[in-house]
Amino acid sequence: MPRTVVHTERAPRPIGPYCQAVLERRHGTATLWCAGQIALDPETMEIVPGDASAHTERVMRNLGAVLEAAGMGFSDVVRSTIYVTALADLPKVNEAYGACFTGTAPPRSTVQVAGLPRGSLVEIEVLAVAPASPARRRRPGSVRSRPRGAVGGSARR
Repeated sequence: MPRTVVHTERAPRPIGPYCQAVLERRHGTATLWCAGQIALDPETMEIVPGDASAHTERVMRNLGAVLEAAGMGFSDVVRSTIYVTALADLPKVNEAYGACFTGTAPPRSTVQVAGLPRGSLVEIEVLAVAPASPARRRRPGSVRSRPRGAVGGSARR
């Protein structure tokens, strides 16, 4: 079954050999594996100024753009992992993160790390699952098919 590499200009382009996300449709279900997003502004490719709250808000906007490019939203997120450089920032992270979910937020893990790329204070990755109906698909060009097992980063369009 072909996998689809998801790319949107509304989220930062990858800063290494990876893609923004991979979407796979199988047995009527669409599964999206999103790469971790840091607090990069997609226009400038610079870390946004501010504290963990500002960083988390930018990360969530980036993730929202990737989810939307795949025809999904935060309501489709079934798992997330949050990486922070300081656990003391969790109240700020939780407030900005929680604002993106209505009802119960999905299960998650939170891990304190020694550092994150480009000095970001927060990195978040998500897994989303939704029915693979044609009505959920977005504009042509927002996703690109790759054969199973293909590797490599995403190319800018």
